[in-house]
Amino acid sequence: MPELPEVETTRRGIAPYLEGQRVSRVIVRDSRLRWPIPEDLDVRLSGQRIVTVERRAKYLLINAEAGTLISHLGMSGNLRLVELGLAPAKHEHVDIELESGLALRYTDPRRFGAMLWSHDPHNHALLAHLGPEPLTDLFDGERLFQLSRGRAMAVKPFIMDNAVVVGVGNIYATEALFAAGIDPRRAAGGISRARYLKLGVEIKRILAYAIERGGTTLRDFFGGDGQPGYFQQELFAYGRDGQPCKVCGTELREVKLGQRASVFCPRCQR
Repeated sequence: MPELPEVETTRRGIAPYLEGQRVSRVIVRDSRLRWPIPEDLDVRLSGQRIVTVERRAKYLLINAEAGTLISHLGMSGNLRLVELGLAPAKHEHVDIELESGLALRYTDPRRFGAMLWSHDPHNHALLAHLGPEPLTDLFDGERLFQLSRGRAMAVKPFIMDNAVVVGVGNIYATEALFAAGIDPRRAAGGISRARYLKLGVEIKRILAYAIERGGTTLRDFFGGDGQPGYFQQELFAYGRDGQPCKVCGTELREVKLGQRASVFCPRCQR
């Protein structure tokens, strides 16, 4: 699933080609996403100038003059720019055609993504109760420490809770816990303030670095500019079950936490 760095990479890739441009037409070939695409999306968006392209958590907000298109890439979706008239392939469900001669094309083989219309996106039901963005001053290790008090759940699903902080998905939670030396199985409420302060720093560092490197390319993701990410080549723990730790050489182990695989080093992480 595309995580925050991949979504931010997409935003940065498509924004220069969308902002200031006017939409000429919206073609919806298949509206059956996680929630149905509004039947009147073409009417609402056609003729509108796109003002800004923002990101909130893993949602892209394409802000037009009269409203906002909220897009989520789901598990396998991507947005990329194509020339007008390029024949669509299988699973290419939506084209947002621009007067510039380009189209923003949405592809989603599994159809778990979303394209919704809102006049007040930040108060939309999907966004209204989200926690702070991890790369802002509203998030730090002190927040993690305070919210974790009395929590018996494991620390990894705790930091993946979008009410605690948005955008720390499975890949980056695994990597941040490794960098902070924290065993992902530890009870969230039993970790000290000092260790949470370090974890907060590592979450920010790793997400920022992954964005700089263009996100993490897995099976399905390509950025809005068509270029893959390169952070995958530098993972220390995620997806490396049974391989030697890059720090101490100990064989990495995998456990299930919150229905998600979590790889860790039994020596480096305590």
